[in-house]
Amino acid sequence: MATKAAARCNRHSGNILGISVQSVQHRTRMTLSPHAITSSQKLERRIGLRSAVLFNMLEMIGVGPFITLPLVIAAAGYRLSIWAWVAGAVIAVADGLVWAELGAAFPLAGGSYAFLREIYGPERAGNWLSFLFVWQVGFTAPLSIASGCIGLSGFLAVFWPGLDGAPIAALPALRYANFAAAAACALVTVLLYRNLRSITRLAWVLFAGVMAALMGVIVSGFAHAAASGGWHLPKAPALSAALALSGLAQATLITTYDYWGYYNICFLGGEVRRPERTIPRAILLSVLFVSAFYIAMNLAALPSLRDAATHAAESAALRVQLVADIARSAWGGWAGYVIAALIVWTAFASVFSLLLGYSRVPYAAARDGNYFGFLAAVHPKHGIPHRSLVALGVVACCFCFFSLTQVITLLVITRILLQFLLQQFGVMLLRVKRPELKRPFKIPLYPLPPLVAIAGFLFILVNRAQALAGLAVAAAIAVSGTVLYLIRARRLRQWPFAPATSSGTSA
Repeated sequence: MATKAAARCNRHSGNILGISVQSVQHRTRMTLSPHAITSSQKLERRIGLRSAVLFNMLEMIGVGPFITLPLVIAAAGYRLSIWAWVAGAVIAVADGLVWAELGAAFPLAGGSYAFLREIYGPERAGNWLSFLFVWQVGFTAPLSIASGCIGLSGFLAVFWPGLDGAPIAALPALRYANFAAAAACALVTVLLYRNLRSITRLAWVLFAGVMAALMGVIVSGFAHAAASGGWHLPKAPALSAALALSGLAQATLITTYDYWGYYNICFLGGEVRRPERTIPRAILLSVLFVSAFYIAMNLAALPSLRDAATHAAESAALRVQLVADIARSAWGGWAGYVIAALIVWTAFASVFSLLLGYSRVPYAAARDGNYFGFLAAVHPKHGIPHRSLVALGVVACCFCFFSLTQVITLLVITRILLQFLLQQFGVMLLRVKRPELKRPFKIPLYPLPPLVAIAGFLFILVNRAQALAGLAVAAAIAVSGTVLYLIRARRLRQWPFAPATSSGTSA
């Protein structure tokens, strides 16, 4: 079959700028239909609804909520902090419906990579935007993975304070914790280097620890409130409308980061059973479950955190202590250490799910001749994109040695501009361009959900301090990726340099 020949050609080409023109033009003329891709990618559809919800929730409930819970309260204030979690959930549901329609229509490995190619045309702007998406994933995915590993190592410092020390006096910023973070990343890569059935069994074990951590914080918080005379909000000074709005926007940006992961199953779309039903249900169920846990955790924590939340930005150890103090106040000193240990477990589980999902993105792009060709390989025994997995794990290990103080803001802004907004406008564009397209799941109340998601993302982009700095970083990534794409496209005579006869055909 021609698609198999193209895949073999992909595996033998290692230079992103050196793929043959004939081979690439052949691949870009191919329509990315689910049937064509399934026959060539050799990824088996083994993921059911329960496992899909599991993988989503593992990524959503990572180290983030335990670190950022006091930060949300500090940014929005005690009374508005709950509304920051609610606003984040509304944005997640609205955006999740966009992912659900696209994921059910195009259940392919790579998620957004496949969506952007289909929406904007694989022989037109879709070729550029999908390349740009993979380019930004090369920055944001390893940073996401590394941030989880660095958070994990920060929590380990509660048990081993020596991790904060610097092994090299001339490099005080390089600490033992960085090496512990890199080791955790390497361990996750090794654990994922196996077949999907084994990965799913391990994921359920990790998920048990995640739920124990969440329930431990929630039960401890309400137990402490009951022992202290009942649940009540701490006193807080009144804020002007402008300050309240700015604080709510910053807090919503943080909660949006904590909710992200509801779309993880879309990156595994080529391995999902009955994707037209499983993907939409998994997205909506995971947002529903996680938002209930987050809101309950915030309510439980409010009486215990009090003014300590305003000092939460001082260090990772203090943020852990604030959450662990809830359990310590309710049950004694041993409970604080148990909660800290469970948070370490949760961080590890989140990194596990992150690397699992994102490893499919470079693979999907390489398979289509739109990235490094050697990443298109599938392991002959385990049936996983092993080269893409290892490459992403190695880059994430390197990022573990960088400071990621502003990683949340940079991740959120970059992905909103170069991924989410493109999909939200794109799902509406696709309704106009291809009304005949089979859509197993259609967005209810269309076009309200994508418009709500757009409005929510623009709200947290604009209404916060130092908004221009984050936008400048996202712009730099977009410009550098575009320049690289144009150099490559000119050499391969792809859009916008394709011959008239080739560019005139629409996919």
